[in-house]
Amino acid sequence: MTTVFIIIIAALLVVVGLQYAAHMTLKKKLTQMSMELARIVENESAEKLLIHTDQSVVKKLLIGINRLLDHNQRVIADYNRTKDSLKKMTSNMSHDMRTPLTVILGYVERLKHDQVMTDEQREEIIGRLHSKIENIIVLLNQFFELVKLESEDYTMPLSRLCMNEVCRKSVLEHYELLQSKQLKVEIDIPEENLYMLGNETAVQRILSNLISNAIRYGSDGGVFGLTLREAGDQVEIEVWDRGKGIDEIHQSRVFDRLYTLDDARNPNFQGSGIGLSITKQLTEAMKGTIRLSSKPYEKTAFTCTFQRMMY
Repeated sequence: MTTVFIIIIAALLVVVGLQYAAHMTLKKKLTQMSMELARIVENESAEKLLIHTDQSVVKKLLIGINRLLDHNQRVIADYNRTKDSLKKMTSNMSHDMRTPLTVILGYVERLKHDQVMTDEQREEIIGRLHSKIENIIVLLNQFFELVKLESEDYTMPLSRLCMNEVCRKSVLEHYELLQSKQLKVEIDIPEENLYMLGNETAVQRILSNLISNAIRYGSDGGVFGLTLREAGDQVEIEVWDRGKGIDEIHQSRVFDRLYTLDDARNPNFQGSGIGLSITKQLTEAMKGTIRLSSKPYEKTAFTCTFQRMMY
């Protein structure tokens, strides 16, 4: 009996010893993890927490911490991108607002102090003032529209759209401008109606932006085109021109918020770098995609692709 009791006591001591050793090992691992984690966070590095262990609970904890570190890195990266974008936005908005505001101030000063101005000259200056103020309003509306599109709670009502009619209407709205630029217009819209699930106002805005861009930057090619076509179970709208095009170095960034080409800073073009970003946001809000292809003086095309409705 005494021998059995001694064996039981010895077994318990072994178990307690093993548990104590396991506890000390776990404590050591957790302390090491805590120190490594503090170092990674302090250095704001992209490192992972790498600790060798055979304990399943520690392995699970490591997996969870590394997932959290991954998420933290994505948040930091998004924050830095947003911060850089806001800096560029401030710079571009400041540039695009300062110029017309300075011109407006000059016109107002002239109206105020020029006592010998004729009625005809006064009317001309008032017309220029009106044009500049309209440009500022358009820019501000674009800015606020982009902010609205990027908000998390933004929802877009969708309905069945006949793309043939939407495309015809968009071209007609720009017909006078196309004529004034003496552009040859090539429209290819099939007789069979093509439908998609979308928002008519959003699609019209997309087409308006793309058509305006084609006229503004591609009119030197002498041709403007719009093609609506079926592509399997999808609908494609292609807006194209034969102008000087977009260099390959810029093509991957033209949809970035407030990214502008060099000539977009030219007051003759009045580029703000917002229009194509809004176009991309609207397209994606309707589960579509947009792509650019460009060969100078051959064909520069923006193509929007949407899911086709078959009923």
